[in-house]
Amino acid sequence: MIRKLLLATVALTLSTAAFAQDVSVLRIGLDGSENEADQIRNTQCVADGLKAATGVAEVQIFPSPDYNGVIQGLLGGTIDIASMGASSYASIYLKDPEAVDPILTYTGSDGSSGYYTLMVARADSGIKTLADLKGKKLGFADPDSTSGYLIPNVALPAELGMPIDQYFAETGFGGGHENLVLAVLDGQFDAGTTFGSGVGEWAEGYSGGNLHQMVAKGNLDMDDIVEVWRSPLIPNGPLMVSNKLPAELKTKVEDYFKQLPKTDLACFQAYTQGANTDYIEVDPSFYQTIIDARKSVIGG
Repeated sequence: MIRKLLLATVALTLSTAAFAQDVSVLRIGLDGSENEADQIRNTQCVADGLKAATGVAEVQIFPSPDYNGVIQGLLGGTIDIASMGASSYASIYLKDPEAVDPILTYTGSDGSSGYYTLMVARADSGIKTLADLKGKKLGFADPDSTSGYLIPNVALPAELGMPIDQYFAETGFGGGHENLVLAVLDGQFDAGTTFGSGVGEWAEGYSGGNLHQMVAKGNLDMDDIVEVWRSPLIPNGPLMVSNKLPAELKTKVEDYFKQLPKTDLACFQAYTQGANTDYIEVDPSFYQTIIDARKSVIGG
């Protein structure tokens, strides 16, 4: 009887291992920081390239209305790959350090591996500095956004000399970076926090980030906004891969992305939202300051 049970256990283990290696579909999560149709269009070339590079039968794109949908997908194993901000990775890490590996991040047009929170207001509002915003309404992009929520909540209180909720009359969320800027333009917020490279031409929305994407799509004229505040440099967010994938497939995925800036620069720049130059390897230690900040400010 014991021998039969052992044989059955071995058979089940081998069967499970074989199933784990037989992955026919890869799933890419999109976090809703940009218009859904644009995000899908900018990711389609990656989906096509991954299918060819890995040999899987299909690569599916899953847009989420917010960051948390992708975070939960990566934690639960229903999403395999995603590029998100460092705070989103920190949220995953604090819940399950083994759920994903942060494998790569991108370098910008100036060679840096970081970007900035950019607080913007309408150009005709008369708002030019943080002092002009006292008692007014501030919009954040998303509770899980690094630049659109976490970093302002870490950096602003020291500059303001008081907690954010005491300085501003009201705060709220815009539902992603693009929607937030549109909400500022519509007067729903007096100012809002988005992100960008902070280098390059102002008229182009800098060289990368949300403002750059909006200008490129014709959704924003930079003459209509002013930059009120920028944060310290933030580490670029990671490309994350689920640890539920077989090791051999994970290696193929990583190799594809490492080569992407060389094999298809236009696809790489569309996927990373700017005139970026390359991918560099990262690990959890690259994001330790963000993990600590998220644990302190949000708790998870």
